[in-house]
Amino acid sequence: MAQYDNLFVPIKVGGITIPNRIVRTPHATLTLGDDLIAYHEARARGGVGMSTLEATGVHPSAPGLLPLWSDECIPFFEKLTSTIKPYGMKLFQQIYHTGASFPAGAAPENWSASPIPNPMTGVIPLEMTKEQIDEITAAFASAARRCRDGGMNGVDIHSSSGYLIHEFLSPATNHRTDEYGGSLNNRVRFLLEVINAIREEVKDDSFVVGVRIPNEDHVPGGLKPEDNAEIAKIVDPLVDYISLHMGAYWRFHKLIAPSDDPLGVEMIANKAITPGITKPTIVTGRIMTLDHASSIVASGEGSMVSMVRALIADPELVNKARAGNERKIRPCVGSNMGCVGRIMNGSTLGCVVNVAAAQERSIPFEPQDKVLDSKKILIVGGGLAGLEAARTLAIRGHEVELHEASRRLGGQVALAASAPNRGDLGAIIQYLMDEIEELGVNVQLNSMVDEEKIREISPDEIIIATGTTPRDDGFQVSRPAEPIPGFDLPHVYNSWSLFGVGKKPKIEGPAVIFDDTGTFESISVADVLLNAGVHVTLVSRMEQMAQNVPYPPVTVGAARERLMSGDFDFIGGHYLRGISDGEVEIGVLFTERKRKLEAKTVILVSFNQPNRELSEVLAKTNRNTHLIGDVRGQNSMMSAIHEAVELTRKI
Repeated sequence: MAQYDNLFVPIKVGGITIPNRIVRTPHATLTLGDDLIAYHEARARGGVGMSTLEATGVHPSAPGLLPLWSDECIPFFEKLTSTIKPYGMKLFQQIYHTGASFPAGAAPENWSASPIPNPMTGVIPLEMTKEQIDEITAAFASAARRCRDGGMNGVDIHSSSGYLIHEFLSPATNHRTDEYGGSLNNRVRFLLEVINAIREEVKDDSFVVGVRIPNEDHVPGGLKPEDNAEIAKIVDPLVDYISLHMGAYWRFHKLIAPSDDPLGVEMIANKAITPGITKPTIVTGRIMTLDHASSIVASGEGSMVSMVRALIADPELVNKARAGNERKIRPCVGSNMGCVGRIMNGSTLGCVVNVAAAQERSIPFEPQDKVLDSKKILIVGGGLAGLEAARTLAIRGHEVELHEASRRLGGQVALAASAPNRGDLGAIIQYLMDEIEELGVNVQLNSMVDEEKIREISPDEIIIATGTTPRDDGFQVSRPAEPIPGFDLPHVYNSWSLFGVGKKPKIEGPAVIFDDTGTFESISVADVLLNAGVHVTLVSRMEQMAQNVPYPPVTVGAARERLMSGDFDFIGGHYLRGISDGEVEIGVLFTERKRKLEAKTVILVSFNQPNRELSEVLAKTNRNTHLIGDVRGQNSMMSAIHEAVELTRKI
């Protein structure tokens, strides 16, 4: 058997055959219409076997972008399915009711099993009456029929992630004393009624009815894997497949595990459930490569494997891997900052590494044109922005020369990837390095570029991607007019020093980190110090840890738990009043509040200084010069890649 052949064995699911075992379970995009169709078409073209559209409400009490409670949704499904059909990818629609998790004010009232507030919304829901349960059950059935009438291949009944059906299943959120509460058989009654109502309404053996249930919900007092194994056994005879997924809003980051969690993070919980299931199963949870997916299918741990974020990053992943071109797969870095972090802040889906994600109608995944007149382009700086720029320019036919002042490529991303629990970040650097080597980009390391060097190279255009370096003047945002007293003491270091740049720190405890930026950098510093065995106090200008990272509950939550499980304290909303031998003094701005902390090691995580010296010199000349990446003042992997692509597709 050739590599990964087991992933390309078709599988019978209900009355249909899915062409391979790589599928996409539902995820939000906050897009609709032709944009959503183009998004799914890109993954269908890329070889995915089945995709499930994002969870959509079945009833006006929990409305969504697509009104499944009305026949108005059918024309969209018809257009979608006719577009996707030529590729062979099957299409399911996940159907749900949000229950208590619907945002405050977004609906007249929230309904749930019991009046238990969702921790993210704070709304106390109404305990549903029998009449309301029957109404929602009928709405599920009608929604499924509309999906069928629109040409969809099936529905996925969402009974996980803390939504309405899950709220009935879990003893933590179901405190009822009627026939829908108490025993497991009672708590599963609502789900069984929904399944039976859909079967009765659809009456079509070729239309797939599947269910997504939790493997572990991470709600204190809630469902454990062994409980979910019993639920799976109850529903197994009634459905065509069972999809397993972890988490609820009580522990949000487990819903979409970041790179802090191990690969295949959900498989441990699944092991208690899948042996009792006779129908095909779908598993998920940081499965990023076909090698990993193949081992899961081979071991029988899952019939199909969902690779959602990996396929956001590279919609052509399946076809590339099947053709033996795995090195050509653009990797997901697992930060959650471009996808779910954006969505939870109200933006449409994006991706740190893929500029085209959810914008396929207007932005191609790869450059589509070759230049007629090749130019000689000099790129100064071999960090993320410089590498991405070099790749795109070389693909389009330009002659590219990249100079990096240090001995290695990767810039700050390479530094970040060397921190504990952040190794996934380095995947995009390795990918780009492999790409530019294959494309023949001329790379010069340990090469400082000045005016003389530029005259020697004589480029047609210059791209400045020189990044930033730590400040050494004791600057902090709270008091920008004066340096931090004691910033230059010998036990005070910048964050880069912990990762091999500059003066090597002598780590002694207790240690204090001062975070002025609200980014992930301070978390990585804390990890290093905790691994060195010292007590760590993280003092931040922000009220929350890494507050400026997109939607911290899903991007920072895992790291927060890890740090708080160690010899660690966090103090938010303070600035640094001064540093002296053996202690720091902190305070709350515009108040007299102050306190002292013992500190034998102090690490400053502050805003860096953009390396603009060369660009300022070139600005006085007539040379065609562009700036991209952190040198522009934005400390973001996403902006570095997206700026580089936007610029270099135009040159």
